[in-house]
Amino acid sequence: MGIEISPNQALDIWCRAAVDGVRRDAPDLSARQMALLLLVYMTEGPHTVRGLAQNLNISKPAVTRAIDRLTTLEMVRRKSDEADRRSVLVQRTVRGSIFLREYSEIIASAAKNATAE
Repeated sequence: MGIEISPNQALDIWCRAAVDGVRRDAPDLSARQMALLLLVYMTEGPHTVRGLAQNLNISKPAVTRAIDRLTTLEMVRRKSDEADRRSVLVQRTVRGSIFLREYSEIIASAAKNATAE
C-alpha cells in the first residue's frame, strides 16, 4: 500500500521533517548516523560493523565513527559477539527507540501538513 507523491512533495516532506527535527531539543545526527541508526532498528540483526559497512557501501572506519557517536548518545550499544570475539555487534537501546519513534511522528506530521496545503 504505497502513497503516490511527486518528487517535489517528497522533498517538501523531507524539508519539513528535517527543519522540525533540528528545532526540537534532540541530538542532531548526520545523514550517515541516521542511516546507520535506521538500519539497526528497521532491519533484522544481528548487526556487525562489517555488515553495516557493506549495506551502506562505506568503510568500516566510517561506520565505527558513526557508532561511536550513537553510542555516546546511548542510541545503540556495542556487544562482543560470543560466536566470534573479533566481531562487535551493534544493538538497539531504549533511547534509540524513543528517538526514532519521536522522529517518525515528526515525519508523519510533516507529511500530513504537506498534503493538507
